[in-house]
Amino acid sequence: MESAQTAHQAFLRTKTFGALDGLRALAIFAVVLYHVLEAREGLVGRFYLSVSLFFAISGFLITTLLLRERAQTGTISLKGFYARRSLRIFPLYYAVTALYIVLVSVFETDMVVRGAFFDNVKYYLTYTSNWFINLEEGRIIFYFAWSMATEEQFYLLWPFVVRYFKSTWGPVVFMSGMLAVGIFMGWATKTGFLDTRHLWVRILASISISVCMGCLSAYLVHFPKPFAWTWKVLGQVWSVPVMVVLVFLAIYNYNTPLWLSSLLLTLMVLAMCIRPHHVMAPLIDHKWLRYVGSITYGIYLMHMISLNIVRRVVPHNLALYYVLTLALSIFFATLSYRYFEKPFLKLKDRFDWRGKKPVAEAPQPVVSTPVNPG
Repeated sequence: MESAQTAHQAFLRTKTFGALDGLRALAIFAVVLYHVLEAREGLVGRFYLSVSLFFAISGFLITTLLLRERAQTGTISLKGFYARRSLRIFPLYYAVTALYIVLVSVFETDMVVRGAFFDNVKYYLTYTSNWFINLEEGRIIFYFAWSMATEEQFYLLWPFVVRYFKSTWGPVVFMSGMLAVGIFMGWATKTGFLDTRHLWVRILASISISVCMGCLSAYLVHFPKPFAWTWKVLGQVWSVPVMVVLVFLAIYNYNTPLWLSSLLLTLMVLAMCIRPHHVMAPLIDHKWLRYVGSITYGIYLMHMISLNIVRRVVPHNLALYYVLTLALSIFFATLSYRYFEKPFLKLKDRFDWRGKKPVAEAPQPVVSTPVNPG
């Protein structure tokens, strides 16, 4: 039986977490199905939780990168971090936003919806749509940008916290506080205890508890002692299948609290990362699934455009809508990645810390490669 110490060393040497691209692919399949069916009830109506999985993965991976950069170099370069994130996220996001502006200008005939979109453009451009746009007020074009806004706000704040807190416990306590606020605000806004017409309420309610849990999970497995504790529960042969079953039950049960669904999704992510050779690896690590997972950012940004194209040219058939929307989204995302995003991604090497000489007193793990945030 593999020891916790051996497993921890293997985890620190891991360059890529293959299961996470597979999980991203499954999550984007669920998101597209949710939007094609416009489901709000039943099992598919719960597929909005796929975004929580994306958030948990982002929190885990970004925090892992930050911790490993500090372990290898003795510090965290905020300039390098923001340069890499900007080159990864901004080009495609702003290109798609510009595309939406053109498409709405040319094709949108509903003057109310059209006017609302152009009123909202300033929020899309500044990643603040989750604060200022009420998604319950009718048809909102590009409404799913709220999730990118949520992640960008996380990217803006969290690296400073990890960089400037002197102790390891500082960021953990800070993020635990954010998690507590996020859980409380979810309850307070759902029950009407706090009025979402107030901006400060909407800002605090936008804290993603899944991102918070992802960040905290990275601390659990980065250091030897908490890794050993985690390994006892999530590193066993049965851990991954048990977590997958629990996640399915949480999604299936409409009454499962968001915090519990998010926790189970985060634990499933951890289980697959610390024990990569699990029973579901042949599926999750399949090369085609991993490929789709590697371009989910583009798929997510362009899937609604793809869906609207399909709706215009194909007779009403939801099954056909789903298959064609997914295929068209993958096609667009592939073209985007190869011919638009890659030149920007190559520039990231100029800001890569992994080529620096490790500090003598720090651990020297081989770090995981940067991944898509979306």
